[in-house]
Amino acid sequence: MAPVSQRVISPSILASGSLAHYEQVMLSSEVIGKVAEIFVEEGDRVKTGQLVLRVDDRNFLAGLEQAEASVRLNTIDIERQEVRIENLGRQFERTRSLFERNLVGEEEFDTMRNQLALAGIDLKSSRERLAQARAQLEQVNDQLSKTRIVSPIDGVVTSLDIKVGETAIASSTNIPGSSLMTIANPRSIYTEVLVDEADVANLAVGQRAEIVAIAYPDQPIRGVVRYIANTAKIEPGRQGLSFTVEIDILEAGDVVLRPGMSCRAEIFTARDQAVPAVPIQALIFEEDRSRLLSEYHIFVNEDGVARKTPVQVGASDDEYQELTSNIEGEVEIVVGPDRELRHLLDGDRLEATRVEL
Repeated sequence: MAPVSQRVISPSILASGSLAHYEQVMLSSEVIGKVAEIFVEEGDRVKTGQLVLRVDDRNFLAGLEQAEASVRLNTIDIERQEVRIENLGRQFERTRSLFERNLVGEEEFDTMRNQLALAGIDLKSSRERLAQARAQLEQVNDQLSKTRIVSPIDGVVTSLDIKVGETAIASSTNIPGSSLMTIANPRSIYTEVLVDEADVANLAVGQRAEIVAIAYPDQPIRGVVRYIANTAKIEPGRQGLSFTVEIDILEAGDVVLRPGMSCRAEIFTARDQAVPAVPIQALIFEEDRSRLLSEYHIFVNEDGVARKTPVQVGASDDEYQELTSNIEGEVEIVVGPDRELRHLLDGDRLEATRVEL
């Protein structure tokens, strides 16, 4: 037997997942070339803008010299064109003066005017070639700068995926050489778990959680729900749909957390409060599918006789179930294994020991 008592019930949802970094970058090369130098090792701390790797730049330096020479040649050509136009301009003015005095023919005057116009067109063409050469020089400089890989964030090198002498490949696909290294901010670690679609309606951002990393089963970590996915997805190895839930870690204590660690999380879906509750073993659920009826009931001890009493229930935890229906007076509830309570009938005599709560 057990009385209806005030209990603090913390309804929760269990979910499993892993640890990850939300501030994490995977560095890759935008140019193709052999890795000439690597300046960090796995586990090293790096700062934003720190040089971590250099790709062999000899071909790019040769291209730079060629592009710079092209700019110089086109600049010289423009200077030559400008001097030519200046000379042709003086000749044209003399010819026009002579033409106005009828000392030269119209054909000679037109020839000189056409030469001056063609020289102007040649100058425009030379300036366009110079602009093209400068653009090529800028492109080569850009490619040369990409041979120097720098860290975009403050963090720790969590993986180093290439060695000196191997070829870095400019690619977004997961092929050897496309990934150089991964850098993550160790303070940005969080928990990512999958919650069944049947439970997601009870979740809200800001709910507290307890996280247990598999490597530290006896050291729960406090957390708080930061993000709940809007779209469900099907995960390999899981039946039905799941929602991704991200939980920020508030305090890890002495636990050393590493990304990729498996973990489980208990998310508490309501605030702790004292409510009337009975042991879960006292509840019986009955369902009549033909009449579309279902109810919970308990057995109340009435002078040694079992009395079947329908009840309404609320939140629950692992041991107790909240009663939302009102039960008058101080009563004793029959508690027992379900296999025995299911055979108990209204009016049966009771022989049991009272459970002290």
